[in-house]
Amino acid sequence: METKIYILVVEDEPEVLDAIVRDISTFESHFVIEMADTAEEAREIIQSIFDDGNEVGLILCDHVLPGDNGVELLVEMQHDPQTESTQKVLITGQAGLDETVRAVNEADLKHYIAKPWEKEKLVEIVKDQLTEYVLEHVSNPMQFMAVLDGERIAEQIRKGKSVTDN
Repeated sequence: METKIYILVVEDEPEVLDAIVRDISTFESHFVIEMADTAEEAREIIQSIFDDGNEVGLILCDHVLPGDNGVELLVEMQHDPQTESTQKVLITGQAGLDETVRAVNEADLKHYIAKPWEKEKLVEIVKDQLTEYVLEHVSNPMQFMAVLDGERIAEQIRKGKSVTDN
């Protein structure tokens, strides 16, 4: 059975969660989109994904959540060998500078998206982050050329570099 790569969206406001998922729906042809509304639920989903032999390629996480906040979840993921290589993006309108700096420094945060976001920018960031993940973790990235950054994938294939060359 082929390993599936998941996108996890963590957001506690249902209408915002729906908007994010709708905006990134073009990736559903190649990636499974899973949703959580708390950090605790996100942890359970992540564990379930790994228990099924799959991977979390990208997490889009709100900062303000009930219970543990998004930065705490992202930092925790960075310190877990299973999710260390997951691409991490913080989406929020409320994180203060200190919390954002902590996410960048301690969670290897790749992007910060302020609410409200522009759909095109969100799609561009998701495409970039998933391309990065696929190039690092998938031995044959060609299957993702149509939905991700085909030029970057083709360039890596032309170089003859595969994941096993690292």
